Amino acid sequence: MKILLTTLHAKYSHASLALPCLAAYCRDIPGCDITLREWTVNEPREHLLRLVMAEQADLIGFSCYIWNIEQTLKIVSDIRKIAPHVRIVLGGPEVSFGIFELMHDNPAVDFVIKGEGEAAFRSLVESLIQEESGHLRGGLAEVDNLFFRDGDDTVSGPLSRENLKLDTLPSPFTAGLVAPAKPLMYYETSRGCPFSCAFCLSSVEGGVRSFGLDRIKSDLLFLMDRTVPQIKLVDRTFNYDAGRADTIWEYILEHNRGSHFHFEIAADLLTDSNLNILARVPADTFRFEIGIQSASQTTLEQVKRSADLQRIFAAVRRLTAETKVELHLDLVAGLPGETYDGFLGSLQAVADLHPADIQIEPLKMLKGAPMREIGRREGYAFSDYPPYTILHTPWLSYEDICRVETVGRLLDLFTKQGGCATAFRVLQRVMPFSVILDRMAREVGNENLSSLSSRRVFELFARLAGSLVAEPERALLNDALFFDYCRVEMPLMGKLPSFAAQRQADCAWPGRKELPEAVAMAEGSRVKAFRCTFMHDYRSDPWQGGEVPLTFVYTSSPGRGLQVEAFPL
Repeated sequence: MKILLTTLHAKYSHASLALPCLAAYCRDIPGCDITLREWTVNEPREHLLRLVMAEQADLIGFSCYIWNIEQTLKIVSDIRKIAPHVRIVLGGPEVSFGIFELMHDNPAVDFVIKGEGEAAFRSLVESLIQEESGHLRGGLAEVDNLFFRDGDDTVSGPLSRENLKLDTLPSPFTAGLVAPAKPLMYYETSRGCPFSCAFCLSSVEGGVRSFGLDRIKSDLLFLMDRTVPQIKLVDRTFNYDAGRADTIWEYILEHNRGSHFHFEIAADLLTDSNLNILARVPADTFRFEIGIQSASQTTLEQVKRSADLQRIFAAVRRLTAETKVELHLDLVAGLPGETYDGFLGSLQAVADLHPADIQIEPLKMLKGAPMREIGRREGYAFSDYPPYTILHTPWLSYEDICRVETVGRLLDLFTKQGGCATAFRVLQRVMPFSVILDRMAREVGNENLSSLSSRRVFELFARLAGSLVAEPERALLNDALFFDYCRVEMPLMGKLPSFAAQRQADCAWPGRKELPEAVAMAEGSRVKAFRCTFMHDYRSDPWQGGEVPLTFVYTSSPGRGLQVEAFPL
C-alpha cells in the first residue's frame, strides 16, 4: 500500500514532527510504503493538488491545524473527484473535535483520527492492508479513536483515553525520517501539560508523559551533532519537573555545537538550581517563551490558570539579571473580566520586565477547549471559522479587539530584530510603553500593515511617533530612530529614509580599505559600511553625551545572514 503523509505549513521554514512520528511507528508494517511531503498554505491550491496526485498514493493522510484546515478540505474534495478509489484520513488538533459534523459536511473524508495519532493510524493501516489481501480479522470498528463511514453514517471505534507509551515510539530522527536541512526543527521531550487552562487544548489531555532521558539525550545529540540552527521544543511546559529540566539543560551545555533552543516554560516553577544552570548558558543559545496571558490574578483564576504572578515576575527579573536567556512573553487579550484598559495594564506590566519580545494575541475559542463553554455562559461572540478569534466579549467591544490586534501588529513591526528600541526609549521619557502603542494604534486606524519593507516600517514609526513628543525632542527621536535603522540595514546613498533625508550631507559610505583590517579581511564575507555622526553614543547604557561618529559594518556570509557592528570610527 502506497501511503502519502502530508501537511500544509504556515511558512516554509517550519518542519513537521507529527508526520515523521507516524511514519516511524508504522515503517515495519509489511506491504507499507510511506512517503512524507510537506508544503505551505501559500502555494496555489491547483499546484498543491498536482503534487499530491503525482504521488499516486492509495491512502493520503493530512495533518490538520487551524491555519491549514480550510485549504486542506478543498484539496481533499478535489482529490475525491479525481481519484474516487483513494482513501483519505485526517488527523491533528483541528479535526479532533466536532468530528461527526466534519464528516457530514465533507463527504470526501473517509477517516478521522481523534487525538494522539500513532497507534490509531498504525491500526488503520494494518486493517486496510488486511482488507486488500482478503484476510480482514478485526476491522475498523476495533480501532481506538478512529471515526469512519458505515454507509451514510459516521461511526467510531472505542473512544479511549489510553495514551501511547512514548518510549515505544521509534525516533524519527535516527530513523532518517526528518531532514535536518530546514532552519527550524521541532522536537518533543514530553506530551501533555500539568495545567488546566481553559483556553488551551492541552487542558483536556490530562497529565504529562515524558520520553526516557536516554532517548531524549540520543535525539538531542543527533540534532546537535548536525548543528541544526533552531531547535524548538514543543513541550507545553518543559520545566514541569525541575530536576528533569536540569538534567537536559546540563546535557545541552555539554554537547551543543552552536544550535539555538526554544523552550516554553512556566517561570513560577523555576528553582534556584534551574537558575544556577541557566546562568551558565551562553548568549544566543536559549530562548524561553513564557505565557503571562494577563497581569490580573482574578482573570487567570476564572480560566483555571494556576499561576503565581508574583513568582513569575520575580523569576523573569532574575532571568534578565542573572542569565543571557532571551525572553519572549505572551499576552492573551479577551480573557474573562479584562477590559481594554486592563489589557493595557497587562501590557505595561510585561513591558516593565524588559523582555526581548512581547507577543499579543486576541483570544481564540479553539474547538474542544473549555473556554467555549465559558464563552457560551458569559456571552462571547467569536468567528465560526479558523482561527476562531473573538469578535466581542462582555468586556471588549469589536472596536477594542481591532485595536488590540493593531497594537500587537505594531509591536511586532517595531520590535522585531531589535527594531526601534532606542527610539522607544526616547518616547518612554514622556509616556508609558503601553500608552505609546495605544496612541499609535489609534492614529494608524485601519491602515494595511502587511508586507512592509524595513524602510517603510521605520518611516511608519517616525510618522506615528512624531506627534507624541514636543518639537525639541523630535530631533533626538529621529536621531535615535536613524541609529536603530542603521542597525537593521545599510542606508543607501541618495535614498535615506524620509525622517533622515536632511542628513545626506553628513553621511559617508567608506570602502573596504578604510575599515579595520580584521573587519575588512573577513574571509568569504561580503562587507559594506556606512558612517554618520549621532547626537549620543546609543550603544552604551546610559547613553554617552556629546556627538559621536559611528561606522556601521555590514557583513553577510552564507549560512549566517547579515551581521551588523558599530564602531566609533
